[in-house]
Amino acid sequence: MDFDLSEEQSMLKEALGRLLRDKYNFEARNKVLSSGEGWSQDMWGQLAEMGLMALPFTEADGGLGGGAVDQMIVMEEFGRTLLLEPFFGTVVLGGAALRVAGSDEQRATLVPQVADGSLKLAFAHTERHSRYDLHHVEMTATKNGSDYVLNGAKSVVLDGDCADKIFVTARTAGDGRDREGIGLFLVDANAEGVSRRGYANQDGRRAAELTLENVTAEDVYGDPADAIAAIEWIADQGIAALAAEAIGVMSVMHETTTEYLKERKQFGVPIGAFQVLQHKAVDMFVALEQARSITLYATMMADSSDGEERSRAMAAAKTEIGRGGRICGENAVQLHGGVGMTMEYAVGHYFKRMTMIDKTFGDADHHMERLASMGGLFS
Repeated sequence: MDFDLSEEQSMLKEALGRLLRDKYNFEARNKVLSSGEGWSQDMWGQLAEMGLMALPFTEADGGLGGGAVDQMIVMEEFGRTLLLEPFFGTVVLGGAALRVAGSDEQRATLVPQVADGSLKLAFAHTERHSRYDLHHVEMTATKNGSDYVLNGAKSVVLDGDCADKIFVTARTAGDGRDREGIGLFLVDANAEGVSRRGYANQDGRRAAELTLENVTAEDVYGDPADAIAAIEWIADQGIAALAAEAIGVMSVMHETTTEYLKERKQFGVPIGAFQVLQHKAVDMFVALEQARSITLYATMMADSSDGEERSRAMAAAKTEIGRGGRICGENAVQLHGGVGMTMEYAVGHYFKRMTMIDKTFGDADHHMERLASMGGLFS
C-alpha cells in the first residue's frame, strides 16, 4: 500500500503548517487561551478561507470531497500547534453526523453553513453515569405529534459552549443501557429550555455541561429508534482524528526534548551525551513511530462499512496512542526537569493535551479490554 501523500495533500500540509507557524505559535496561542472565548474568531475565519471546514464533505453537498487522509493531515498539524478552535466538534464530529445520518435535504441545508465557517456544531453523547459507553443513554426523547421533546443532561460536550447547533443522543424506547431505542437529534443551542455551562478542560479546550428541559428537537437524523450504528461511526471518526492529532502532539514533544538534550549542559557536556538519557529519547521515538503506524491503519479503516473491523482498528489505535503518548509525555517532562512543569514552557501543555486525547472516547485501558473481547486486532 502506498502511504506517500499526493501533490495536493503535500500542498495542503505545507500551506496549513506555514499558516499555523506564522500565526499560531505558543505565545499567540496563550493569548487566545486567556481570551474570553478561549478561541480565535480570526483564526477560525482563516481556516474557513483555506477550505478546511468543507474538506470532508462531498462536492455534491457543497464540500471539497476530501477523505480520511486529508483529515489526518489537518489534525496532525493542529496537534503540532495545540489548536484551540472548535474544528473537532464542528467538522469532525458534527460533520460526521451530517455525513452518516443526514438526508440529502438536511445536508443541503447545513453543509454550506459549516463549510463557510458560519455554523458551529457539537456532538453531545456523554452522560454523568455513561463513562465510555455510547449506548448508555438516559436522556429521553418523547414523541409529541410530529416532533420530539428532549429532557435530560449531557456532560463534557466538546466545543459545546460555542456551538450554534448540537447533535444530541436521546432515548425513544428501552432502558438506559439498551443498544436499541436510541435516536440522534439536532437541537438549536439557543432554543428555549437549553442550558449550557461552558468551561475549559485541563488542556485549555472548551467544553460544556448541557441540560435540556422540554426542548423540541429541530430535526431527527436517521432512525429515531435505531441510531446506535451511526453514533458509533461518528465516534470512530473522532478517534481516527484524535489519533492523527496525537501524532502531531507526540512529534513536538519528541523534537523539543531532543533539542533540549543537545543544548542543556551539565558537567561541561550536553546532557544528551549521557547514555541513559539517550535511551529515554529512543523510547519516545519508538512510541511515536508505533503510534504513527497504527494511526495510518486507523485512517485507512475510518470510512469502512464493516463496523466490527473498523471498531478493532479504532480500539487498537486508541490503545497504542494512549500508551505511547504517556511514554512521550512523561519522558519529555522528566528530561526537561523543573522547567518542563512550568506554565510558561510549552512541553507541559503538550502533555496535558495528550492526556485529554487519551481520555476522549475511552482511554487506553478501556480500549485494550474492547480489543481483547473482540479477539485482537486480527481475529
